[in-house]
Amino acid sequence: MPAARTCPLPPPPALDDEERLARARAFAQMLAQRRTVRDFAPTPVPRAVIEACLQAAGTAPSGANQQPWSFVAVSDPALKQKIRVAAETEEREFYERRAPEEWLEALAPLGTDDHKPFLEIAPWLIAVFYERTGPEVDGRKAKRYYPHESTGIACGMLIAALHQAGLATLTHTPSPMAFLNELLERPRNEVPYLLLVVGHPAQGCQVPDIHRKSLEDIAHFR
Repeated sequence: MPAARTCPLPPPPALDDEERLARARAFAQMLAQRRTVRDFAPTPVPRAVIEACLQAAGTAPSGANQQPWSFVAVSDPALKQKIRVAAETEEREFYERRAPEEWLEALAPLGTDDHKPFLEIAPWLIAVFYERTGPEVDGRKAKRYYPHESTGIACGMLIAALHQAGLATLTHTPSPMAFLNELLERPRNEVPYLLLVVGHPAQGCQVPDIHRKSLEDIAHFR
């Protein structure tokens, strides 16, 4: 087995503990203002902003550094309309037939249903895919290690980057999502992971009155 190639770690910023804490708290406070939005404005967002946020997502760690993700950013109105039609078809099936009553009860406080106008109104949709396997090499499918987990980390970083850029997001997961492969012309080895709706919130946008768990509820120190 060949030796791993290495390079110097870029020097971290010279911070004392007080500065570190201030940065950590500021970042936590910034993310605490993030909310899922379902009411978007049609206000355009420059492609360069989306590109910069995708670059941030692409720095995520991944199993064996295989970077198994693909991001398809969609702004074309006709294609967004096709995605909405396909997504609402699956969502109607979900709400009317597939979802157990317990799941519907859990969703009720959020006010969600099968109508997804935001898929056309928001200026950008970002479809995220992960590779189940890599391209064939010598007739063999290349295995991907932890592709689901790796792509999840990348999505978290993407959402944080978009929020930092002053944009609102909605994580949309119609099930199943195979229609995205067809509409976006993605290969069969890629699995749809998430449809991220991106843009500016509509004026007067309202969000569900929810509360997040406290640090004491989610963190344990030993």
